[in-house]
Amino acid sequence: MVEQSTILLDKRLIEMLKKAREHPRQTYNNLIEKMVKLFIDAKQKNQYDEFLHKIQQEKMKEIWDNEEDEVWENA
Repeated sequence: MVEQSTILLDKRLIEMLKKAREHPRQTYNNLIEKMVKLFIDAKQKNQYDEFLHKIQQEKMKEIWDNEEDEVWENA
């Protein structure tokens, strides 16, 4: 059997959850579970994007910060 608990939510948040439902009979538990999964996926993708960005920054600095480009800027 699945354990359950009671949590307190602001009425404003409950109204937001009602609007976010995909269908009127969808449970808050199902809706929140789906939201959490989407949040975790988005967070993992963001971490991957940040990792790639850091790698690209170093390579771009290597490409752009060189003496040959500086010579052309002063030409």
